[in-house]
Amino acid sequence: MAIAIANQSSEKTAPWIYAPWLDLLVGCGAWSAPLMLFWYLSNTSAIAWSATFYGLAIFFNYPHYMATLYRAYHTAEDFRKYRIFTVHITLLIALTLVAAHFWYGALPWLFTIYLTWSPWHYSGQNYGLFMMFARRAGAKPSENARQALYGAFLCSYLILVLTFHTGISRDPLFISLGIPEKASLAMMAIFGAAFIGFSAFGLASLQKQIGWRPLLPSLTLFSTQFLWFLLPTALTFAEGLQVTESRYSNGVLALMHSAQYLWITSYYARREASAKGKRAWHPLAYFGVLIAGGIALFVPGPWIASRVFHYDLTASFLLFSALVNIHHFILDGAIWKLRDGRIAGMLLNARPQISEAASQAASRVAAGGRWLVSNAAGPRLLRGSLAVVLLAWGGLDQVHYYLALHRENLADLQQAAALASFDSAVQTEVGRKELANGQSENAVAAWRQALRANPAAAAPRDALLRYLATQRQFGEAYELARQSLQYAPRDVDLLVNYGILAQQSGHGADAVMGWKKAIAVDPQKPLAHLYLATELDQENKWDDAIPEYVTFLEQLAKMGPEAEFPPQNAIAVVLRLAECERKDNHLQRAEKSYELAERIAAQVGQKKLESLASVSEAGIAVQQKKIAQALRLYQHALQLDRSAADRSSEAADWFSYGIFLRDAGFSPRLAYACMAESEVLSRKNGTELPEITQARAELAGRIGTQGKAIRRDPHGVAEEALQLTGP
Repeated sequence: MAIAIANQSSEKTAPWIYAPWLDLLVGCGAWSAPLMLFWYLSNTSAIAWSATFYGLAIFFNYPHYMATLYRAYHTAEDFRKYRIFTVHITLLIALTLVAAHFWYGALPWLFTIYLTWSPWHYSGQNYGLFMMFARRAGAKPSENARQALYGAFLCSYLILVLTFHTGISRDPLFISLGIPEKASLAMMAIFGAAFIGFSAFGLASLQKQIGWRPLLPSLTLFSTQFLWFLLPTALTFAEGLQVTESRYSNGVLALMHSAQYLWITSYYARREASAKGKRAWHPLAYFGVLIAGGIALFVPGPWIASRVFHYDLTASFLLFSALVNIHHFILDGAIWKLRDGRIAGMLLNARPQISEAASQAASRVAAGGRWLVSNAAGPRLLRGSLAVVLLAWGGLDQVHYYLALHRENLADLQQAAALASFDSAVQTEVGRKELANGQSENAVAAWRQALRANPAAAAPRDALLRYLATQRQFGEAYELARQSLQYAPRDVDLLVNYGILAQQSGHGADAVMGWKKAIAVDPQKPLAHLYLATELDQENKWDDAIPEYVTFLEQLAKMGPEAEFPPQNAIAVVLRLAECERKDNHLQRAEKSYELAERIAAQVGQKKLESLASVSEAGIAVQQKKIAQALRLYQHALQLDRSAADRSSEAADWFSYGIFLRDAGFSPRLAYACMAESEVLSRKNGTELPEITQARAELAGRIGTQGKAIRRDPHGVAEEALQLTGP
């Protein structure tokens, strides 16, 4: 309820609406701190929380939407007064709802609007009630004070929304603005300072007029605003207490907001009935209408769409939720304004307005409406039957939801699927459990059913892609990923997987395209850079591969221990980067990259990789005519091979060392011994190589009779070569 305030006088009256304890607890949100603390710290299972909130929605969340409709459509006068909202906006929302069921890409946009708008709706209600209580206590805020307090509520809202839209969203239903973290923190600091300044000025102004004690309800509401908006933002910076957009809008805060809304609208309805001269107001009848009407808003539509049109029940429910909320926000902002004399009369106890409201009471919208609400037997039976049907439908929806929550119980999931076979979320979980039980055919059938209901659903698509990949059905998986991109062209994980599957299926160009698009959507996706670099490397596009390798390594370093990337794999990437730099004739950069690989390998005890990096760096040193450096690097590599007991690498490195000694002008005798040592080790490993024998034989003529003796026992002379310090 966004109650707008105007500067108009009202006589001082008792501040309470119902009773002090109820007004403070529910209307002013005094229960926020204990409820939120229990919510954040409770060990209650996710299933219990979800079932509890979904059950309470029937009695709080759904009715609070219906309360707005009841207010706007209840009388012909209100219907005509807000015609632009009750007719034109409502028709536009209804058409959008229908169209969204045919355009799968609409759901994230609509849901993002809903999640971004909902905290402003909560904030507007808190602000309106804050000012209502202040004025009921006798305060007459100046325009500057009113604007300052409004600014404080606005700043607290903006701080929360910044947390929603900072960085890339990991929720497929939420489209983040992608505000950089540094910019977001700077703006939060500015809004935080503004919040403090506006609050101090506004509250001090009210305190001067009436003192602190009469402001107790308003101050409680102000603390509620802090707990609802600034506290969740603070918790986003605390480890393990991340507050997601959907959790914020659909959890305990939504419940408290709905209860607060029903608290004030029920008071208004009672006062309105009294103003019209009715002897008694029937709260049970009023809430019965709200409960039945609330169910009608949310439950039948998705079930009809699923049963009749085979549309995904979960997606349809989310569409109804988003658009019913958006309609509620628009209509609510129009009908609850304290600048409206009638509203002020009801909520501020100003007698002239009450009398005026009573005199303007009108009949129902039309003759059909009068008949429907009459006390005749036919209308009463129709109303009763409709209420029973809606309550039963709501109960069925609750049962389905409760069964669907039991993700580890296949029997319950199958019952949920029997109630609503076109529910992608349920079918996805059925497939997961079937696969775990070894029923792969049933799992695939469930996932395909989920995709028939909603081709844009990420969970069944990814599950099916993983299964096809494990079965090495890369062609089918590639085709599925390609088709899925039509519905989710900006899904980063899908784009990365599409690239992998394209590469596996021999579509190198498509693989590069997929990874480039993933990076364009989310540059902070390390594996996309690595896969792209590897493909470009294999295509000999070293100049293009180098920056991708560098970006991957930079992002990996920023992630630290959270990267979960094996050190040996990181070293291998550095070695590939160095090799690309060498092939692209960036010798100094390649040398530094090899040195980096050596340092990392030494730190994590990867002697084999350290030896490989040393030999590779030695090759760069040779190209740069740095003979002494190359000599040291070859010797270091051989010492590492020995300490690691890696005969295969040792054999290869002795051969490389021998070639180096031969070409660098060292004694042919020492070069021959290194090659003979390599030959012996290769023979022991069962991998005798012709090129080693050939190179050794070519040197044999240069050393004469010494060759036979060295060949019989090359170890001693090879050790002599290992101790060389210069040419």
